[in-house]
Parts: sequence; C-alpha cells; structure tokens
Amino acid sequence: MDPNINIPLWITIIGNFGFPIAITLYLFIRFERKIEKLELDIHNLIHMIELWKRE
Repeated sequence: MDPNINIPLWITIIGNFGFPIAITLYLFIRFERKIEKLELDIHNLIHMIELWKRE
C-alpha cells in the first residue's frame, strides 16, 4: 500500500474533526472564565447579604 494515499485521508480527518475540537476548546475556555466570574460574584453577594443581616 502506498503511504502517500493516507495523507489525503489524514487531511480529511483533521479537517472534519480538528475544527469542531478547536471550537469546543475555545468555548470551554470562555465558559470557564465566565463561570469563575459568576462564582466570585456569588461569593460577593453572600458576603453582602451577611453584612446586611448584621445591621
């Protein structure tokens, strides 16, 4: 079997699966940042509620 025949196959595989994987990784990174910010905001809100209850 000629090894050069597999090169177009690999290009097709990377084209079909590489793009969705790259988009998925990008979205995971974006969502991770947003979740971390949301977590920080929740902790701040809890702190503010505790201060409000003390008054």
